[in-house]
Amino acid sequence: MANFTPLSAAIGGALIGFSAVLLMLLTGRIAGISGIFGGLLNPDSRDRGWRIAFIAGLILAPLLAGWIGYGMPTPKLPPSWTVIIAAGLLVGFGSRMGDGCTSGHGICGIARLSGRSIAATVIFMLTAVATIAITRHVLGS
Repeated sequence: MANFTPLSAAIGGALIGFSAVLLMLLTGRIAGISGIFGGLLNPDSRDRGWRIAFIAGLILAPLLAGWIGYGMPTPKLPPSWTVIIAAGLLVGFGSRMGDGCTSGHGICGIARLSGRSIAATVIFMLTAVATIAITRHVLGS
């Protein structure tokens, strides 16, 4: 593990947890990205302001960090746009089918001791481990 940075990981985790608590306290909403973004797609949504601010913060924070000098690694993407699009659709479908995404279940759901969220997060993690094992050790990617 060349990128093991426990202090910055702990600070980042604390900030994510604090922001999730603030969102719950101030709006009564769960900080699940798929639900927040899905609410923006609903034309009848009346609470668009905080949703736009939340999504804008997700996009602008790393851009600002890069601008002030923090290194931004270039993501390693598959060479095929077909794979990227299929993966995005599968993630969206899975979030809809699981009634939430990894952030909603993993951060907020586990903090609320939701059995459904704990089960979903275990499945997310096992699927991730299996995917990495297959792509690295079976397919040789």
